[in-house]
Amino acid sequence: MSRMGDGYGSECHLLRFMGRHRHLLDQRILAVVGGDSINWLDFGFNPNKTWPDAEIKSLDFLPEGHAARAAWEGFWPHGRGIHNWDAVGQVRFGDIEEWLLVEAKANLEELGSNCGAKPRGGLGKIERAFDETKRALGVPDDRDWLHGYYQFCNRVIALYFLNEHDIPARLLYIYFLGDRGDPRRTCPYDEEGWQEALRAQEEHVGLPQGHKLEARMHKLFLPIC
Repeated sequence: MSRMGDGYGSECHLLRFMGRHRHLLDQRILAVVGGDSINWLDFGFNPNKTWPDAEIKSLDFLPEGHAARAAWEGFWPHGRGIHNWDAVGQVRFGDIEEWLLVEAKANLEELGSNCGAKPRGGLGKIERAFDETKRALGVPDDRDWLHGYYQFCNRVIALYFLNEHDIPARLLYIYFLGDRGDPRRTCPYDEEGWQEALRAQEEHVGLPQGHKLEARMHKLFLPIC
């Protein structure tokens, strides 16, 4: 998620929809992921930020003492590169609830990212997690998940880990349409405007058609107005 702007940016628009257009947002999401209803988690507070809210990090949405939280400590490093979720909710499918992890984007430049971990830090653990996940999903070994689209790949890692630990979860990317662009931001006005960049991402990451998480990864193209 980008830094909040004055009426622009993915954080701004996601907050707008969650606060002022919640029913519409839920309808659009459920049309994409399925399910009957969504229960969204509240964020915490952080008085040191301009907007004094604390994003939901890592797997902190799981209950305290959950076995998967301890297992995650050994699977993924906990430092500056820890996962920050734009929104987290639970989707109800009849009597079953599944976690919904949300990432929002409003411009093409937000798609790109590189891993900043160092060999003396958490890089080795990240590489091992990537190797395991790529094998499980049938991704060729030569696909570079550390550079180019690192954030997308580490979100796939979290999705893989949760479902491997029998915690049903889904990953939703919300791509906003019609945000305010400028020389630094390329903001698509329609779904087609995202497609070339998303195809480039898919080609780089190398997830094969029909992989085991495919039905749990979703896209929503949402006009800002």
